[in-house]
Amino acid sequence: MENSETTPQNEETTLPPAEEPMPVQSDPEPELEPQPDYNNPELYINRELSLLRFQERVLAEARDSNNPLLERIKFLGIVFSNLDEFFMVRVAGLRQLARAGVLEFSADGQTPAEQLASIRRQAHSLLYAATEYFHDNLVPKLSKEGVHLLDYSDLNDRQRSFADSFFDEFIFPVLTPLAVDPGRPFPHISSLSLNLAVEVKTNDEQVSFARIKVPASLPRFIPLKRSSGGVRKDGTVPHNHYFVWIEQLIIANLDKLFPGMDIVSAHVFRVVRDAEMAIKELEADDLLETMEMGVRRRRFGSVVSLTIGADMPKHIRDFLLDKLTLSHNDVYEFDGPLGLSSLLSLNVDRYQLKYIPYTPHYPSAFADDSTPDGMFGAIRRGDVVVHLPYESFSPIVNLLEAAAVDPDVLAIKQTLYRVGRNSPVVEALLKARRNGKQVAVLVELKARFDEESNISWAKALEREGVHVIYGLLGLKVHSKLALIVRQEPDGMRRYVHVATGNYNAVTASFYEDVGYFTCDPDVGADVSDVFNYITGYSAITQYRKLLVAPVNLRESFVELIQREIDHQKRGLSGRIIIKCNALIDKEMIQMLYKASNAGVEIDLIVRGICSLRPGLKGISENIRVISVVGRFLEHSRIYYFENAGDADLYLGSADMMPRNLDRRVETIVPVSDSKLKEYLRFEVLENYLIDSQRARVMQSDGSYIRKKVKDEPKQHDVQEHFMTQQR
Repeated sequence: MENSETTPQNEETTLPPAEEPMPVQSDPEPELEPQPDYNNPELYINRELSLLRFQERVLAEARDSNNPLLERIKFLGIVFSNLDEFFMVRVAGLRQLARAGVLEFSADGQTPAEQLASIRRQAHSLLYAATEYFHDNLVPKLSKEGVHLLDYSDLNDRQRSFADSFFDEFIFPVLTPLAVDPGRPFPHISSLSLNLAVEVKTNDEQVSFARIKVPASLPRFIPLKRSSGGVRKDGTVPHNHYFVWIEQLIIANLDKLFPGMDIVSAHVFRVVRDAEMAIKELEADDLLETMEMGVRRRRFGSVVSLTIGADMPKHIRDFLLDKLTLSHNDVYEFDGPLGLSSLLSLNVDRYQLKYIPYTPHYPSAFADDSTPDGMFGAIRRGDVVVHLPYESFSPIVNLLEAAAVDPDVLAIKQTLYRVGRNSPVVEALLKARRNGKQVAVLVELKARFDEESNISWAKALEREGVHVIYGLLGLKVHSKLALIVRQEPDGMRRYVHVATGNYNAVTASFYEDVGYFTCDPDVGADVSDVFNYITGYSAITQYRKLLVAPVNLRESFVELIQREIDHQKRGLSGRIIIKCNALIDKEMIQMLYKASNAGVEIDLIVRGICSLRPGLKGISENIRVISVVGRFLEHSRIYYFENAGDADLYLGSADMMPRNLDRRVETIVPVSDSKLKEYLRFEVLENYLIDSQRARVMQSDGSYIRKKVKDEPKQHDVQEHFMTQQR
C-alpha cells in the first residue's frame, strides 16, 4: 500500500539542494619548525683564531699577580713557544694553500688568504702585548726581587769586564761570521735561531753584509757574578742574580770578530720555517729512514715569518726579505730582545718566586704493591683510575717493572707516542725483553717535534730484539695503551692500561691526565684486537667495549649524542659533559647544536680550540663552554652521557677533531665500575664546572671572560682542590 504522504504525480516537484559532503575530521598536520642551517658559517669560530685566543688565556696567567713571579715568566715563555709552533705548523699550511690558489673554505667561511690576514692582525696584537708586558712590567718586577736582566749598556765596569772575559773564553771560539758577497752566497738561516745582520766597512770604504748565528748551545742569559742583597727582616740574605743578553754581548764585541773593520751597525733577526714534513708513505720502503730524512729536511723548510728589531734600517729589512723570499706582510717588528721563548730557560734558584713544589699522592689502590703479585692483585680486586699529576705516575712504571721480572708474564705490548728522554717506561720494556718476554712496541715516528727522540728509542728497542712497529700507512697511532699477558692458575689474563696522556714520566708531573687500569676480559680482548690492527691486518668493524678511531669512534659519538636527544624528547632530561683539548669537528658540533635545540643540557670543558659558539639563540642556548688554564696543563679527555640515569662515561686519547676521529688510531674506553664513574663525574668533572678561579667562560663571539663570583669565600680553584685532596 502506498504511503499517503507521497507526492502527487502531477504536482511539480522541487528537490532540495544537495548537501555538500561533510569533511572527514582528522588531526591537523603538525607544523614543522624550520630547522636552522647548521652549515651557516656564522655558527662557527675559526680554529686558528680560537687557538690564538688560547694563547691570550696563557698570557693572562703571566699577567696574574696571584702567580709567583718566575712562574709568570714561564707562562710568558710558553706563549712565545706556542706561537712559534703555531707559525711553523698552522700558518705554514695556510701559506701553502694560499700560494697554490686553493679556495678551501674554513668552517667560518674564510679562504686561506683571508685566514692569513686575520691571523696576522690577531697574532701581531698578541705578540706586541706579550712583548710590551714583559719589558714594562715583568722585567722591573724581577729587578725588585733581585733578578736583573740587563742590557749590555747598563753594565757597570766590573760587570762589563766579567762579561767581556766570558765572551773571549766561551763565546768567541764558537762564533762563525759569514760574509755575503758575489763569491759567498747568503747562508741558510735555521728556524728559530737568533741571528745578527752586521754591516761592516772595509778599507776601501765599501759597506758589506755579514751574518752571525747566535749559538743555541750557549745560554741566552749570560750569568754575571752574584752579589748579596743585604739581610731581610726574616734574617735571610738573598742573592742578586745578574744576567746579560748573549746577543748584546756579541754585538759589543764585534770588533774582535771583524778585526781592522769598522762596525757600521748590527741588528738581531729571527725566522720561523715550515716544520711540516710531507712524508710520501706510499713510496717509502723504510718509514724509519724516511722520517730521519724528514727531520733533517725540516731545517730547510720555507720561511714563514721574519721577526726583527724596530731599529733595523729599511735597506737591511728589504735585503733580508729578498733573500728569504718573503713579503712585508710576513714581518713582525718589536722593540727589545726577540725570541722570548728562551724565557723558559731562565733558571734562578729563588724558590720563593716559584710554585711550592708539589709531590703527588701514591694511589691508595696500589698501596700494597710491594709483593711480586702486588700490582696485578690490586687490579684484579677492581679497576683503578689514577688522576695525574695529583696522583703519581709511578704505578704504570711499577706495573711494567713487575711484568718485566714476573715469570708468569708472557708478553707485553705498548704504544709509545711521546716518551721523552731517559724514559723509565722504555727501560722497563728493555728489561722485559732481556728477561725473555715477548715485547711488541708501536713507536709513533710521526709524533710532531718528538721524531728524533722516538727514532732513537726505536733503534734502542730493536737492538734488544723488541718487535718495533713504526706506525700505520696514512695514520698516526695516538692511542695510549699497554697490554700485559699473564699466565695465572685459572688461565690467561690480560692486564690493560688505557690513558688520556703519554707515557712520559716528565710531562706526567705537570700534565693533567687520567689513566685506567683494568683486567676486564672484554677490554683486554679489544685491546688485543687493536694491537693486531696496528701490527698486522684487520677488517674488524666493531669492538666489544672500546670505541676505536678510525673504525667506530665517530659513529659511536653520534649515536651517544643522538641517544641523549631521544631521551630529552621523551622527557627524560638529556645531559652531556665533555672535557677535551679541542672541539673542531663540524659533525660533532652540529650534533651538539641539535642536542641543545632539543633541550639537552651540555657543559663543555675545552682547554684550547673551540669552534662551537655557545649561547646562540635557537642554536646553542643550552651549551656552556669553559676553558681552564693554570699551573698544570689540562690534557685529559672525558666524555659523560647521562643516559636517563644509567650513565655512560668514557675516557681516552681522542679529542673532537677530524684528525682524531678519521686520521688517527685512537682508543676510548668505557669506565664500568660504578664508584669510578661516580668519582669521575662528581669529583673530577663537577669540580671543573664549579671552578671560579681558573675557568674562563666562552662567549658567543669566541672571547673568554672570568667567572663573576660575588661571594669571595666561595672562590674555588679546581687545581688547588685536587692538590689538597687525597683519595
